[in-house]
Amino acid sequence: MAIEDMVKQLSELLDKAGAVLSKRTVQGVGNEAEAGVLANRMEAAVARLTMPGSVYRDQLKRGSGFTDYARLGHHTKVVFSLREDLNAGWTETVVELVHADTYSNYLEMADALLSKGYKDAAAVITGTSLEVHVRALCVKNNVTTAVAGKPKKADTMNADLKKAGVYDGLQQKKVMTWMDLRNKAAHGDYAAYDKDEVRQFIDGVQAFMMKYPA
Repeated sequence: MAIEDMVKQLSELLDKAGAVLSKRTVQGVGNEAEAGVLANRMEAAVARLTMPGSVYRDQLKRGSGFTDYARLGHHTKVVFSLREDLNAGWTETVVELVHADTYSNYLEMADALLSKGYKDAAAVITGTSLEVHVRALCVKNNVTTAVAGKPKKADTMNADLKKAGVYDGLQQKKVMTWMDLRNKAAHGDYAAYDKDEVRQFIDGVQAFMMKYPA
């Protein structure tokens, strides 16, 4: 899903929430059930567009015990923050906003592209999936993913995971090699690797995700 589509979905929810909250505040007319349904939809949207452990999900939990209207008001602030961060480009990557259970779908896509001769696109997609998984491993293992408010680079997170004992130095080196191939593909250095290397890349990342689930 593109950033623009995510922003559009969140904007529609915010518009509806604004109307419901305004009606109660200005006109004194409220519908608790309507507010509850909308608050639930906001929760579903944040769950759909963010990863487990994200600050947005944590913020939503703080309003879980509120009445429906209070919950809607609280959730509106969280959804507004997520939308503005998306607009400002402060989220890390588009793929990082999808659930972990879609990683395999990206690898299947990469596999299909490779089989049709599109090795470069396959390498980019596999590399993106790898970086997302490394970041998810950090979240799972309480390894910070940002410094001074800025997302850490993939190689830094890889080193941090090794330091935290999530995997050993040999696995760290393998991930470094894969990231190097991803960077070559992303920067158009297509002659620096061949189809067989991309095949090994896809298979290696898939095995890595199975061995170290996030």
